[in-house]
Amino acid sequence: MIVRLKRTSSRLALGVFAAACAVVAIACGGELFEVPIETPIKAKLDVSAFQRVLVAGFVAGGNDELDTNQETVRLLRSQLRSKSSLRVIDADPMTLIDVAKDQNKAAAESEASAARVSDREVADKTAGQPTALPEKIKDQKDLEPYDRLFANTAYWKRIGEEYQNPLIVTGSVLFAPRTSAGFVTRETEVYDGLGRRSVIPTRTYMERKGFVLRPKFVFIDGRTGATISSLSRSEEVLYNAQQTTPALSSYFELMDRIVPDFLGTLSSQKIKGTRILLK
Repeated sequence: MIVRLKRTSSRLALGVFAAACAVVAIACGGELFEVPIETPIKAKLDVSAFQRVLVAGFVAGGNDELDTNQETVRLLRSQLRSKSSLRVIDADPMTLIDVAKDQNKAAAESEASAARVSDREVADKTAGQPTALPEKIKDQKDLEPYDRLFANTAYWKRIGEEYQNPLIVTGSVLFAPRTSAGFVTRETEVYDGLGRRSVIPTRTYMERKGFVLRPKFVFIDGRTGATISSLSRSEEVLYNAQQTTPALSSYFELMDRIVPDFLGTLSSQKIKGTRILLK
């Protein structure tokens, strides 16, 4: 949210500067004209070693109305097809929650089979066994035990070999209901005795509801199974308590704010704008 405010402030400052230039130019009798420009922004990751990308799947939770895993896989693949040079691999989204539980069970059984020498050693081994995974993901804390899935290099290397060593995109997505109550500043129209209109800010106590979206994108080298980088974001949207907004609509509204950062990690982007020149 802070970044968005900074960008808005920068745009306002440029607008004021352009207007000031226009005033000076007109006063001097000059001619103004706009020139379109494009500013390239270099990708945060060097993905030149990869020709293909696999958006594998996500550990998702927080809302039962929406299959956030499938929606996120579908959206990111669509964006990468149109705005990235990498070839997008078509495959069924992976159900990573089940994969993590299977790995956790296998690790627990391995620990138990190795601890059969004495009661003391059994106690020591039990203390080091993997933490149980939550049955249902409700908040960010429930996602934390799943992080060890993304550190399993042997597993991701095996997935990479299956799909010809692509760049693998995975991670977690929490999309959960959000409620808030407090004072909100709103603009109110008022008219004086002569009918002249003015707008004044007023503070009103409101109850609002909406959604919070917290994705964590993990980028894995399919050749080695090692994590290259990760990107975490958090966005929320709140509406009037009486307003009914579908979960899917809110999800896309929030992802619309997040996708540019995701794309900027993998591919170079261009920001279009204009500059005012004096002839």
